Amino acid sequence: MPRRRRPPRPGALADVAPLRILTQILLLQLAYYVSAAILIIFTALVAGKDVSLDLLLSWRSVRGDVTVGWMLGLVWMLNSLICVIYLLLLVARSKLIPDFALTIHFIHLLVTSLYSHSIPSHWLWWAVQLASAGLMTFLGIWSCQWRELRPINFGGGGGPNRSRNKAAAAQDGIQEDGNTSFGKGRGRARGQYEMIPIQEADENV
Repeated sequence: MPRRRRPPRPGALADVAPLRILTQILLLQLAYYVSAAILIIFTALVAGKDVSLDLLLSWRSVRGDVTVGWMLGLVWMLNSLICVIYLLLLVARSKLIPDFALTIHFIHLLVTSLYSHSIPSHWLWWAVQLASAGLMTFLGIWSCQWRELRPINFGGGGGPNRSRNKAAAAQDGIQEDGNTSFGKGRGRARGQYEMIPIQEADENV
């Protein structure tokens, strides 16, 4: 007899769907460049520099011997902090964060090399990419784990309404003379029996 295969766990196929992974990579890469472009344009305008596509895609702009290079390095690090939010929203699983973070920087390496027609050779560019990948991975894993470990609220929390209900129920069960009455409150539930005090029962006998 052929050996029966174990059915996949629920959600297993959805987690590894190639189309879904490809869509997430494209969205993350697009968001990565959009946020970087906004930061670079804003920084260049404030600094009075000319805005060009080289600031975004050329590795020659990130160099350690000019002020613009250090400025772009700080902008890319700030962009990695913003991308942590994208990873939290689109990936939301801590064990997948390193793969997506490294994929973003690997694609950026390919795009930069194709745009500049050469492999990056400035040490500052490589240092920024390594620091950005490490920061994005660390904060991405931390934020996803923090989100995964949050307690689930089913709507039955001990809010002020619940406290007022408990106080009202306690008042219903107390008589004016301080004795507890069973079944004489306003909110007697179905199936409860009204009990007569023991002293009254003895007098009737």
